[in-house]
Amino acid sequence: MYQFTTQIRVRYAETDQMGIVYYGNYAQYFEVGRVETIRSLGMSYKALEDMGVMLPVVEMNIKYLRPAQYDDILNIQSTIKELPDKHILQFHQDIYNEAGKMITSGVVILFFLDKETRKKVNIPKELLEKLLGYFE
Repeated sequence: MYQFTTQIRVRYAETDQMGIVYYGNYAQYFEVGRVETIRSLGMSYKALEDMGVMLPVVEMNIKYLRPAQYDDILNIQSTIKELPDKHILQFHQDIYNEAGKMITSGVVILFFLDKETRKKVNIPKELLEKLLGYFE
């Protein structure tokens, strides 16, 4: 299992008229968590794209438990619970407020695709090697 937590602060533009984070913004928060998780492994989404691999989201499930508000600091915990199998990468993502209470939970599934053909490809060897030590 590999886990990484990154922190963001809710910006005013991300809230609705009630001062609550608009529900659609959680997909972007999850993306920040995924990008930073890959970066924490010593790889970046840009590096993957430069290798000819794309990672589109193919499924996302989100459960909203508590609201986040303007200026809150949020901790985005991203977990890869299973070593990616062939072309599938699954993130379990939870967002916690400053008090440590979970406010949002979700699962995001991505596919590794060839940038040119848009066909599924196996996880790049470079990323697989970086993850292997966490799953032995």
